[in-house]
This record gives sequence, structure tokens and C-alpha cells, in this order.
Amino acid sequence: MSGAVQTVLAPPAGPARRAVRDPLVAGLVGLCLAVAVGLLVARPAPYLVNALGQLAAFAILAVSLDLVWGYLGILSLGHGLFFAIGGYVCAMHLLSHGVAVTGVQPDFVQFMGWKSLPAYWAGLDHPAYALVLALALAGLVAFLFGLASFRSRVNGVYFSIISQALVYVAMLLMYRNDTGLGGNNGMTGFPLLFGWPMGSPGVATGLAVAALVALAAVLAGTRLLVGSAVGRRMLACRDDETRLRTLGYSTTRLKLGIWCLSAMIAALAGILYVPQVGIINPRVLAPDLSIEIAVWVAIGGLGRLGGAVIGAVLVNGLKFWLSAAMPEAWPFILSGLVLVVVLVLPNGLLDLVALRPRPAWLRGSR
Repeated sequence: MSGAVQTVLAPPAGPARRAVRDPLVAGLVGLCLAVAVGLLVARPAPYLVNALGQLAAFAILAVSLDLVWGYLGILSLGHGLFFAIGGYVCAMHLLSHGVAVTGVQPDFVQFMGWKSLPAYWAGLDHPAYALVLALALAGLVAFLFGLASFRSRVNGVYFSIISQALVYVAMLLMYRNDTGLGGNNGMTGFPLLFGWPMGSPGVATGLAVAALVALAAVLAGTRLLVGSAVGRRMLACRDDETRLRTLGYSTTRLKLGIWCLSAMIAALAGILYVPQVGIINPRVLAPDLSIEIAVWVAIGGLGRLGGAVIGAVLVNGLKFWLSAAMPEAWPFILSGLVLVVVLVLPNGLLDLVALRPRPAWLRGSR
């Protein structure tokens, strides 16, 4: 039996087995739920609540990339596009809801001299419709881009370059004022969330709790996925796509399905992120954000869902602190972290476990 056949048909091994029984992932799920309960009970400072919510959203974004990069071998440098799709649709909902309640048009509508929101904003004041639209739009864009790429057998660095070009084109489009999406200034000034004042402590806590619960759900769901038969085919496709295709499996269908799922998870992260920061503009589509997402995953540990969460939380937590203390030093520190990972810890920070000295009674054993 060939190696690819063994990979597909044998019981879960390697990352897939770890995904099923990985105590790190299970521990992170429990930690997210515990922190969510703690926020509801302890009511900490608003800044801490907001920071935890943002970190949870970034962690979801990192997991979405790790799903396709770590388990399918597809490095996307354009995941910021799907994050932005979720964020922009969420912002449209918040402004539409505000107009429906207060009757006051957003600033960009007044700036453009319009009397009302564009026609394609219709229905976005309903949260369920906005949620479905955000996820469906991200999935549709991913489907069209993935279908064209995967059917043409675009892989490796070529796929990464094309994905980054896509997000750059979207950024240029969003800078136009006539798109009806805020143009260069973006969208801000969200007054209400489900009828509650956006700046109230209860809303901030609710958003952070929602982000933490969503992170726990995404971790649990993706863990089940990569530990299933689909996950084994993902690993086989990553390691030897040609052989898997020869065995009769549709690698295009497999990659396209996981790619679209990853895009919708990234859009969910954008939906949870925008209400917490109170603004979205074309800068979220800048290529450097998409590259930074890959850095989070690489630092945490590629092909380990828990590692992606750790990388996102550590890097962004450090960024939050240094942006206030030493803003000019942050780019150099991030570059140093990348060099350390590449040269010393090729599998990310989780390699530190392997570097620990073994007990004397285990030395020499295998």
C-alpha cells in the first residue's frame, strides 16, 4: 500500500490525532469559556474587556488561516479581505440600525450630499440578514477566487502572490468615496447595538464574551474537522496532492470547500472585531495585515490550532503594550520574533516544549 493510501485510510496520525486529543486545544476552549464567565461576574476595567475581545477576534482570524495553511499547505496572503468583508457588513448593519432608530444619516452620507443610504443597504438593519450576508459574501468571493485558482492548479508562492494582489485591489476600491462604504475615512460613529448605546460597559462586556465564546466554538469545530476523515485527506493533499488525485480523490473540491470555510471563519472574526474598535476603513485591507496574520500562525506553530491562538494572542498582546510604551520599537521587535522562529523554532513557540531538558531517567531512551 502506498504512502498516500496509508495516510488517507489509516487511523488519524500526527496533527490529525493531536487535533482529536490535543490537550492544548481542549485547554484553550475551557480557558475561553472560563474567561467569558469571569468577565460577566467580575466586571473588570473597560480597557481590559475590550483588549480581551479584540484578542479573541484576532485568534479566530489566525485559526482560519492555520486551517488552510497548516493542514492544506495553502499560504494565503489575502485573508485580510475576508476579515474586511465581515467587518464592513457589520459596520453597515450598525449604521443602518442607527438610522432606523435615530433617523440621523451617517457622516459619509452627508459628506457625499446624499439624502439616504444607498439602495443596496436595504435590509441591513436586521442583524440576522447582515450575519448571513457577511458569511455568504465571504464564502462567494472565496469560492470564485478558489475555483479559478485550484482548477488551474495554482499553488505555492504563486497562489500567495495572487491572493495578496486580490486584497490590494480591494483596498484600492474601498478608497473610492463613490462606493457608498465610507471611502478613505471608512465608517465609524456606530450609535447602537441591538438598541443599546454602543459605549456602555454592558455592550463592551457582551461583545467580548461573544468573541470568546465564538473562539471556543471555532476551536472545537475545527478540531473535530481536522481529526475526521476529511482532515486526513487534507493532510494527504498537503503532503502529496498528485498521488491523492491519482487515487481518485477530488483535491479541487476538497481545497475549495476548506478554503471557503476558512474565509467564512475569517469573516466572523471581522464581524466580532469592528464593533469593539468602533471603526473600519480601507487600512484593514492593507497587505501588511494579511502578512501579519501569517506571522501570528508561524510564531504560534503551524499546523496546530492551539498554536495559532497562542501566536495571535502573544503577538497582539505585545503589540497593544508596546504601541503605548514604545510605538517606534514594535516593527523591529516583530521582525526579531520572525527571525527567531525561522532560525531557532521552525515549528513556532510550541517547539519550546521539545527544547526542555529531559529527566535523567529518560535520557538515552527513545
